[in-house]
Amino acid sequence: MTLMRFASSLVFVTLAWPWNTTKSRLQADLMLVAMLLVPPVFYLISIRIISGLQLDPFAMLATKLYALMPNIVLAGLAIFPLTALEVLLFAIPAFAFAIVGYGMNGETLSLVQHGPELWLMVLVMGVAMFSGMSQLHYMAALVNRAMIDPLTGAYTRRSGGETLDLLFRLAALQNAPMAVAFFDLDKFKSINDTYGHDEGDRALKGLAERLKSGLRKGDVLVRWGGEEFVAILNNTDAEGARIVVQRLRDAGFGLRPDGSPLTASIGVAERTADNAKDWPELVEAADQRMYQAKRGGRDRAILPGDVTLVFGPPIG
Repeated sequence: MTLMRFASSLVFVTLAWPWNTTKSRLQADLMLVAMLLVPPVFYLISIRIISGLQLDPFAMLATKLYALMPNIVLAGLAIFPLTALEVLLFAIPAFAFAIVGYGMNGETLSLVQHGPELWLMVLVMGVAMFSGMSQLHYMAALVNRAMIDPLTGAYTRRSGGETLDLLFRLAALQNAPMAVAFFDLDKFKSINDTYGHDEGDRALKGLAERLKSGLRKGDVLVRWGGEEFVAILNNTDAEGARIVVQRLRDAGFGLRPDGSPLTASIGVAERTADNAKDWPELVEAADQRMYQAKRGGRDRAILPGDVTLVFGPPIG
């Protein structure tokens, strides 16, 4: 029994050791299965060792405690962020080992005798399911909070940069077009200074809602900072970006607190037209054109090839 305890400890230390290797999801699941199998295997082997021996009361108590190993496995599932199906799959071996243990003890499976124990295992499994799903929900909420700007519902700059990196790499591999449009609200500071930050927040939310409703499903809106937004126009060339920007401006960006229309200075860059080597270079080109639009009189867009769109009154 001492050797078994030592072997079990060695398995746990091996699984918990911080190996400097990246593990796949399958490898992580197999490691979890190995860890969960140690207690019930220990339980079954202990039955073989102890059977036929004359035990004193303390040894008998230890034997009874070993029979709780399957329950310990089920309780251990509660510390992992797992779905209900994953908990069920990982729990099946614990139930199987418990039933096998009854047979090794010379017992015939009986509803009256073993029903309460199995029912307790089901309850423990249910608690583990609830705990695992609660952890998953909490983790998803944290990830969503880190990815999404709470005011506008657009991607944050960090998550937007990661998305830009991925989409730019894919576009480069496929030699496909990809455009970004850099939006900067005109005279936004005057809204905050004159009407307060609450009105400024409403203007930002209104702009984000108009942009998201006008973009395609495959496009991504990022709040780059303050009153600046970047629209990632996937698989879109310079001409397609011009059409998108014109459509968004025609629909309008919302109203200022005094009832006048919100306008924006817009810079557009496209991967192939600008020969951008990476996504920061692409965004920098759009940013510079946005400032060029602002210097040129605001409420306009500058596109690759020095194409300038000067907008009239919004339609919507």
